[in-house]
Amino acid sequence: MLIAFAICLSCSAAEPRIVKVLPHLLDQKGREALSPSLYERDAYQFYLRQHPDEISALRFDVQWKCTERTAPLKLKIQLRGSKMKISEIRVIEKEVKPGRIFSQWSKLQLDKKSFDEIGEIVAWRASLWDGEELLAEQKSFLY
Repeated sequence: MLIAFAICLSCSAAEPRIVKVLPHLLDQKGREALSPSLYERDAYQFYLRQHPDEISALRFDVQWKCTERTAPLKLKIQLRGSKMKISEIRVIEKEVKPGRIFSQWSKLQLDKKSFDEIGEIVAWRASLWDGEELLAEQKSFLY
């Protein structure tokens, strides 16, 4: 049974993927929530959307996994906002280093000025790149 588990683990670990993408508004103190509760986080995010003057930035928390590569990779977020033209896309990117076994979390942040220029986020696409090779991606519904 242990051998079968090891084989399954190695098979699923081979494919790079983006597991989860969480966009969060941040307040003036850089907080996404006032307490660690998921309910509180959702309530505070709703509050920040209702009070845009209290927003200091937009941060994307991205959970990703890529165990087969050793060289640094590039994590990209492509955004479309309510104040942008339909054909216009804003890109945030960050160099990340692959882990060994488990997934990792990376944070990509958009400052207040850029957030105000973009407006409310309409659609996003998160992608993981090795040079010019697309390894994995996840898109919002409207992208």
